[in-house]
Amino acid sequence: MPPRFITLDGIDGAGKTTQLEVVRQWFEGRGLPVRFTREPGGTALGEELRRILLDPATRASLHSETLLMFAARSQHLEEVVRPALEQGSSIVCDRFTDATFAYQGGGRGLDAGKIAELERWVQGSLKPDLTLILDVPLEVARERIESGRDKDRFELEDAAFFERTRAVYLQRAAAAPERYAVIDSSRERAAVRAEIESVLDKLYGFA
Repeated sequence: MPPRFITLDGIDGAGKTTQLEVVRQWFEGRGLPVRFTREPGGTALGEELRRILLDPATRASLHSETLLMFAARSQHLEEVVRPALEQGSSIVCDRFTDATFAYQGGGRGLDAGKIAELERWVQGSLKPDLTLILDVPLEVARERIESGRDKDRFELEDAAFFERTRAVYLQRAAAAPERYAVIDSSRERAAVRAEIESVLDKLYGFA
């Protein structure tokens, strides 16, 4: 069975941490080789850039922020993603380039063409086989963020920022339904789990 490149994405507060565990348990139950990773991060350099990017004290221009995201991504692809896929292991990544289109593009207003140019340069033809977009109404996401840990640099943004970010996620999913699955993660956990498991079963030919 060929390995797959799977990403989970969505606005802050959409429930990625919870649903990543669902995905982990699905792979364990199927006995399939898999590696879990995240962006920005996944490598020593990526994790250091993640610390800088999420630190509320960081002051960076939009172009600098975007370039740092792709610098972390380039290292991540070279050290982790491509080697794992070549060795026959699936990859499950917490956030990927969709997040850049959504956050730096939608949220911050960077021209999507510039992001696409960096995407082509850094990734070449590599794209995820499946992207799970965890979607919740903004008020649900904000409530989850407010009740959680200290907020990072992005979580401190206002509601309008997250509305724009969410809109881009949904637009990208609508434009390529063969690659995306939008999961309403505001529902009961059992329903969300069942849908994610069904999507994975279909991807790997178990359905």
